Amino acid sequence: MKLTTKKKIGRNDPCWCGSGNKYKKCHLAQDRQGSTAPPPVKSSGWKRSLDRKLRIELKSKEQIEGIRRASQLTREILTRLEDIADVGVTTGEIDQFVYDFTVERGARPATLGYKGYPKSCCTSINEVVCHGIPSDRKLLSGDIINIDVTSLLDGFFGDASCMYLIGDVSEDARQLVEITKECLDLGIAAVRPEGRIGDIGHAIQTHAETHGYSVVRQFVGHGIGTKFHESVQVPHFGKPGDGPWMVPGMVFTVEPMINAGRYGVKILDDDWTAITRDGSLSAQWEHTVAVTETGVDILTA
Repeated sequence: MKLTTKKKIGRNDPCWCGSGNKYKKCHLAQDRQGSTAPPPVKSSGWKRSLDRKLRIELKSKEQIEGIRRASQLTREILTRLEDIADVGVTTGEIDQFVYDFTVERGARPATLGYKGYPKSCCTSINEVVCHGIPSDRKLLSGDIINIDVTSLLDGFFGDASCMYLIGDVSEDARQLVEITKECLDLGIAAVRPEGRIGDIGHAIQTHAETHGYSVVRQFVGHGIGTKFHESVQVPHFGKPGDGPWMVPGMVFTVEPMINAGRYGVKILDDDWTAITRDGSLSAQWEHTVAVTETGVDILTA
């Protein structure tokens, strides 16, 4: 999901806490002081505020189970691809498998036709950051590839991606893939009720930069569930204690894109494929997660 700018709450807008008072007479002074006091998680007023200001759809238990079913189909596809993604296989053949398997299970590949995207998954090799379009390109020994799959099942979406090492992969490439997976795990570990979205990005950015890597800024995680892309945005960089609050019922993706070089990217002429601007390797892992009363539920686990 491309990063977009979040509109700030105006002084005369209703306060984010759901009190019904104007922001300037409620939490403005407290926010300016950098207060970390969380909103009342179980407050119906807070939920109304989420809907009005951030357009975040809090999911019911029934909806989360629907998202889980779609997510588990996505997980099964990615697991089966472990035996398919190999030297000599084309990314087009991978895409055909994703399409056939998804349809056989009574679902639909969510990417197919989405805003004109022509394929059933994304296959991003080496310097491709994301949104690589499957083609007749054969996988070569030494390649690293991210395969990103989103299943639409019974009206619910489940989104995940994995990295695959093809043949004899260099130690540098292998380390990038491993550290990126650690970034994903640390980001998910920061998901908790009464935490902030910025906590996720801070955990990811700190770990990546400690190892000399950079975090892509142009693409972020996103809300998901009854639509492919929903609010909230989940940057994989940032400051702790910053951004929207996390509350039970929020469902979103965490999908860090980590570059071996600088974080700049450029989009190719197909209007989809994003590559590193400096030609360095890039890696990505992704899960769909739900915020629970006590922590996090990884729906694509």
